Amino acid sequence: MSEPLAPKAFPVSWDQFHRDARALAWRLSASGPFDAMVCITRGGLVPAAIVSRELGIRLIETVCIASYHDYQTQGGLQVIKTVADTVRALDRGSKVLVVDDLVDTGKTVQMVREMLPGAHYATVYAKPLGRPLVDTFITEVSQDTWIYFPWDLGYSFQPPIAHGTQG
Repeated sequence: MSEPLAPKAFPVSWDQFHRDARALAWRLSASGPFDAMVCITRGGLVPAAIVSRELGIRLIETVCIASYHDYQTQGGLQVIKTVADTVRALDRGSKVLVVDDLVDTGKTVQMVREMLPGAHYATVYAKPLGRPLVDTFITEVSQDTWIYFPWDLGYSFQPPIAHGTQG
C-alpha cells in the first residue's frame, strides 16, 4: 500500500496576493455594483480590504467561522459571529458580495450560503472540491496543495526542491 502524497506547497507573496486580489476585483466589476460586502474571517479580511477599495464598497460586514484549528487540518466548523440582520435583509433585494481567500472543501461557503442565499461568492483561490460553490475566483490549485498565505509566513532560507523538500 502506498503512502498518501505530501501536500504541495504554494507560497504566495504579498505582491502576488495583492495582484490576485485586484484581479478578483476586476473580474467582479462586471457583476456589480454591490451594495454590501461580507468577508469570511479571518482569511477574507485582506482580500476584502483590497476588493472593497477597488469596487468602492463601503458597507463591509464579517461572518466569523473557524474551520482550520491547527493550520494544517480542517476540523469541524464553528460559527463565532453570524452576519448582521441589516446585511441579511439586503440579501433579499440587493447585491451582497461574500469574499474569502480560499475555497477548499466548500463547507464554509455552504454554511454562509445558508445565511445569505442570494449573495455572490468570490474567492481568490479555489480547490476542485469547493470551486463549484463559488461564483467567481482567480486561481485554481489542486486539492492536495497547501497555500501559504503571506500573513502566515516569515522570511527564511528555503532549500532547493531537488533536495527533497517542498517548502
